[in-house]
Amino acid sequence: MLKHRLLFGTLMTTVLTVIAVFDGWLDGSITITSVDDWSVKATIVFLLLVLVIMLAQIELSRLVAKKGLRVFTILSTAGSIMIAGSWYLRQAGDIYSKNLILGVFAGFLIALLSCQYLRYGYSGVLANCGVNCFCVFYLGVLSSFVLGVRIEFGLWPLLMFVYVVKSADIGAYTIGKLFGNHRFCPGLSKGKSWEGVIGAVVTGAAVAVIFSKIFDIMLWQSAVVFGLCFGFLGQLSDLVESMMKRDAQEKDSARPGVTGVPGFGGVLDIVDSLLLTAPLAYLFFTFSI
Repeated sequence: MLKHRLLFGTLMTTVLTVIAVFDGWLDGSITITSVDDWSVKATIVFLLLVLVIMLAQIELSRLVAKKGLRVFTILSTAGSIMIAGSWYLRQAGDIYSKNLILGVFAGFLIALLSCQYLRYGYSGVLANCGVNCFCVFYLGVLSSFVLGVRIEFGLWPLLMFVYVVKSADIGAYTIGKLFGNHRFCPGLSKGKSWEGVIGAVVTGAAVAVIFSKIFDIMLWQSAVVFGLCFGFLGQLSDLVESMMKRDAQEKDSARPGVTGVPGFGGVLDIVDSLLLTAPLAYLFFTFSI
C-alpha cells in the first residue's frame, strides 16, 4: 500500500505539474510578467476541474445513495461546474458578474425543486434538496477557489498550494505507517496518527519553503507558516470526507475497479484535502502576496 501511495502520488503530481505548466505557457502566465497583461487564463485547469467534478459527483452520489437519499447527478454536476467556473467565466467580462452567480444559484434551486416534484413528489423534499445543495457547495463552491488562486495569483502559487497539501498527505501517510502509534482521530480514521500529523506539517513546511525560494512567491517566514497550517488543515479536510464515508459505511468513495487509484481510492479521496483548504489558501495568498 505504501509503495502504491508513493508511486501513484508521484505520477499524479507529475502529470498535474505538466498540465499546469502547459496551461501557463498557453495563456502566457509563465512568459508575461504582469498578471494584468495575461489573456484568458487557466483554460486547461478549468477543463481539468470540470472532469474532476464530474467524476467526484458520481462518487458522492453513490455515497449519498447508501443513506437512501437521491442526488440528481446531472443537475448537481451542472450546478457545480457553473459555480466552480465562475472565476474563469468572469474573464469574459461583466456578463458573468457576481450577481449572475446568484442567478445561477436561484436557477439551480428552481430546477432542483422541479426535479424533486416530478420524480418523487413531496417525499423526501428537504432531505433530497438539502443533499443536492450540499453537493454543489462541496464540489462547486469550494473548488472554485482553486481557479481563484490560479487566475488571481498565478501558476506557481497554485502549484505551491497543491504540492504542500498533497506532499503533506503523503508525508502523513508515510510517517504514520512507519512510526504511528498514537491515534489522531480514531472515531473517524483508524489510520491517522499524531506522528503522521507531525510528518504532514514538517513535510508541508519544507515544500512551502522550497517553492517560495525557487519561485519567489512569498517571504520564507510566511512560507513556513503556510506549510505548517496547510499541512495540518489538509489532514482535517481529509477527515471531513471520512465522516461521509463512515456515515455511508464505505472505505473508499469509488466503486471498486471503476475510478479507484491504487493507494488512494476514488477521485473524491484524492481531492478531498484540497477542497476545504482552497478557500483558506486563497485568503492566505490575498494577505501574503
